[in-house]
Amino acid sequence: MTRYEAPYGRDIAVVAFAQTCHRRRSDELSEVEMLMPVLHQVLEATGLRTGDIGFTCSGSSDYLAGRAFSFTMALDGVGAWPPISESHVEMDGAWALYEAWVKLLTGQADTALVYAYGKSSPGEVRDVLTRQLDPYYAAPLWPDSVALAALQAQALIDEGEAGEPELAGVAVRSRRDAAANPHAQLQGEVPRGEYLVRPLRVSDCPPVGDGAAAVILAAGERARELCGRPAWIRGMDHRIEAHALGVRDLTRSPSTRLAAERAGAFRRPVDTAELHAPFTSQEIVLRRSLDLDDRVRVNPSGGALAANPVMAAGLIRIGEAAARIHRGESDRALAHATSGPCLQQNLVAVLEGEADAR
Repeated sequence: MTRYEAPYGRDIAVVAFAQTCHRRRSDELSEVEMLMPVLHQVLEATGLRTGDIGFTCSGSSDYLAGRAFSFTMALDGVGAWPPISESHVEMDGAWALYEAWVKLLTGQADTALVYAYGKSSPGEVRDVLTRQLDPYYAAPLWPDSVALAALQAQALIDEGEAGEPELAGVAVRSRRDAAANPHAQLQGEVPRGEYLVRPLRVSDCPPVGDGAAAVILAAGERARELCGRPAWIRGMDHRIEAHALGVRDLTRSPSTRLAAERAGAFRRPVDTAELHAPFTSQEIVLRRSLDLDDRVRVNPSGGALAANPVMAAGLIRIGEAAARIHRGESDRALAHATSGPCLQQNLVAVLEGEADAR
């Protein structure tokens, strides 16, 4: 049989993934202390040392940390001496992974370390996220992230696409699946609770917590040397919606669909989908945009409804999808990450196991 030909000219794979046990608060830990264990885990999993890494890229938020250039402190945990090739994105770590993927595709490096972290507990993350909004019309009104997600959920209900029972079903399934995930913050049954912002109840919303994640990418034969069953990235793309919420149809996510098309998600069926849907209503929007039916296992890790460390939850979706391929539990998986209000920015990656590469 003929060998798989990489559509981008070079095969890149996720060869290791690690994440923290996400917690509501981690007051006793700095960002560096929270990050260090996952960096050690991915390096130990591959047998690499810091000096073996060709490129390092991270994702975090100065707004969340409350200080400028906060990511430079995390480099103490990575080790920046001797000098390293390093970059940073003020985004979820999934976009840092995209930058690292492009770097490896160019042949400028053969391995990359990608990490992301976020500590939401010290402040009011719902208010912090309003800084993503249009600074002239929306941000001065201070609509928080839950209120905006409630607008999206209500739009779905008004259109007849979903009701509160469907939202509750997503919440129950996600937290039930999270019972098998030792890193999840919420596990098992979670009471529906009172309305947080109608029509979203407490169980429709993600937990606020602290956490970090890291992955290692490798190219070609180097990936096979470092991992028994690499998760090959067959395509990845990211797109963005209009900034103004008023000109968007909140019941659709055309940017997600376009990113999936460009990543090759519709060329063959996937068996697993890790969707970055912090709110139950967003999973329904994403399922429709990605044509995911009941044959696809959606968020077997529990998803962002079980653990949602801001700035790392999207990277974790890619890592969880890759980990299932590493373990032989999936052959072809889709991973999705989002940033901004109401699924404003969306990234889609398609990963495959070695058996599908031949």
